This record gives sequence, structure tokens and C-alpha cells, in this order.
Amino acid sequence: MNAIISHLIAAALAWSGASATGPVRQAAQDKAQQEAFERQRAAAIEAEAKGIEVRLKDIARFKGVRGNQLRGFGLIVGLEGTGDTRSTPFTTSLLNNAMRNFGVTIDASKLNAKNVATVAITAELPPFAMTGNAIDVTVQSIGDAKSLQGGFLLQAELQGADGQTYAVAQGPVSIGGFNVASGGNKAQKNHVNVGIVAGGAMVEKTVPTQVVFNGKLTLALDQFDITTAQRAAEAINAKRPGYFARALNGGEIEINLPSGVTEMVALAEIEEVRVLSDVAAVIVINERTGTIAFGGNVKLGPAVIAHGSLNIRIDTEPVISQPPPFSKGETVVTEVANVQAQETRAQIGLVGPTTTVADLAKLLQALDVTPRDLIAILQALSANGSLKARIKVQ
Repeated sequence: MNAIISHLIAAALAWSGASATGPVRQAAQDKAQQEAFERQRAAAIEAEAKGIEVRLKDIARFKGVRGNQLRGFGLIVGLEGTGDTRSTPFTTSLLNNAMRNFGVTIDASKLNAKNVATVAITAELPPFAMTGNAIDVTVQSIGDAKSLQGGFLLQAELQGADGQTYAVAQGPVSIGGFNVASGGNKAQKNHVNVGIVAGGAMVEKTVPTQVVFNGKLTLALDQFDITTAQRAAEAINAKRPGYFARALNGGEIEINLPSGVTEMVALAEIEEVRVLSDVAAVIVINERTGTIAFGGNVKLGPAVIAHGSLNIRIDTEPVISQPPPFSKGETVVTEVANVQAQETRAQIGLVGPTTTVADLAKLLQALDVTPRDLIAILQALSANGSLKARIKVQ
């Protein structure tokens, strides 16, 4: 009996200890989360004040170092009855011309090649591409084909804007999805009328690349920014004094090519220079998808955010009235509208001056608003002058 009592006492003590550790553990987790938030907030403030350290090769390119767009048209064969129909007449014409090139003459009016689809072919010829290099191509159906799944692109020329052929494409098409149908049911994943041919184009002609103009190099920023351009010129002069870099404007930095230094050596040395890229106060809003992207240095003046929502739902229910038996009456169908309105309680948030992005994110998370509601809040803050940032609506 004493053993049983001792066992019960020990179990009770263990349970009470476990119960006591629960709040302690939760408090420790809350403290760790708060410390992590403070570290992120401090890092955000530092990045907003000083900028983000990046390599010049990641935010800029040299004048003359650029790709060239290629395009062409071709035929994809081997489709499982999902190709173009007779409603796409140019498919039969292209197929007829292709067969004629091999010495085969057919009547185009009798062709019903559902296993063939006409596609537009696009690719980008990268800078410094040499003859024999393989590049990826993208194919897009321009007819009424249902799917390009399992197709094979026949050899097609890819031309530049000058009309000259720079590559030849051929190979199996990958669409990254599927489209199956049976018995009136259909299942589809991803877009099946656009695909890629990985490494499917062979470069046949190169484009000369010139990077030195009158003994100077020009570095062009991907995004126009006066502060970043000036910082880039100062960083180049600090690490490579012989280049005498200077910012021409917010998007270009002019660099002298020192005597005895080759072009490739100069490009490599400048690309590895690190600079503090300034962060612009910009908010990008895409109303079609509900996507909102905040940039750094977004500040808010003193403001109070009160947000609520009003939901109105209108349903129409049919009411059928039947006449008495053996009467000459007719069945009457009427519709009754049922209107319901529901308004949620407004949520209020106080915004202090010079609020950072981290503070704003925490406040909006506490308000628990949808992306559509957030867009309305941001536009209202911008209208009353509390939001210190540019808003770009896509």
C-alpha cells in the first residue's frame, strides 16, 4: 500500500512539474521570436540606411554585352491526335512545302494531319556565343492544337531582326505538364500549348561583341538610380584606381581602359567590385493577382488605420405553386430574393512616425487583412500623405 501511495505521489509531482514547464517553455519561445524579429528589424534598418552590398555584375552590364532575340516558325510532329485541324490552313501548307523539299508531292487539300502543329519558335542568342554552342528554344502553338505533349520539332531556321539565320533548332518538346481526356472528363496540368526544347538550337553564326568605345568602357545599371551610380564609380576608383570611373548619369558609369590591360581582364576586375546598392522606397501592386511587394526605405507618417468589411449576399430561390387536383390551373414558378448583409467589426491599428517595413509588416499581420484589403489601405495612406513611397500599379 505504501508503495502504491509513493507511486501516486511521484506521478502527481511529475505532472505538476510538467504543467509548470508549459508556460515557461511558451514564454521562452515568445522571447526567442521577439529577439528574432528585433534582429530582422535591425538588419532592415541598416540595409535601408546604407544599402545592400552586391557585386556590380549582379546589378549592371557592360555596353555592347547583350543578347539577341531570334525567331522562326516550324512544325511539331508526333502528336497523339492533338495537333491542328483543318481550321488552321497554313499547317497543311507548311507540311506540303516540307514534303516537297524532299521530293514528295501530295495534294494539300486531302491532308488531315492531326498529329502535326504549327508553332512559333523563339530563342535568345547570348553574348559571346560561338558556332556550335547549344541554346534553349521556346515553342508556342499558333494554330488550334490542343496539346504539344510528346511532340518533336522538325529542323527550323532561327533568324535575327536583320533576316539572317543564326541558329537551327530541332528536338523533342517538353511542356512540363499533361492534358488527358476520356469519356467526357478532362484533366490538365500547366499550359500544354507552350513548351521548350532544351539545348535544341545549334548556333550557326556568331555576333561580334564590342565593349570598348574610344578607349572607354561603359557600365549600365539595370535599374536607374543616381545614388547607386555614384557609389559604383567611387567603389571602382577605390579598388581599381587606374580606371578613373565617373558616373555620367543615374544609369551609366564611364570607365577608362588603362594601357596594357586587356578587355577581358578589365571586365573581370570591374565585375567583382562590390558596391552598396541603394534601396528605393517603392511599393509594387498587381491588382490582377493581389500581389504586393514592399521595397526598403518605405516610411509611414503618424496615422490610424481602421478597416472593416461589408459583405452582401443575394440568393434567388424558386418557389413553385401547384394548382389543386383536377383543376384547370397551371403551375406557377416565382422567384424570391433572399438578401443577407454582414458587416465585420472595424480593426484599428496605430502607425507611429518613421515606421519601418518590419514594423509595417507586423502591424498588417496583426490586422489580418486580405491582399485586396491591403491594396485599399495602402492607396488610402498614399492619398492622405502618410505613406512616403512611390506606388507602382501593374
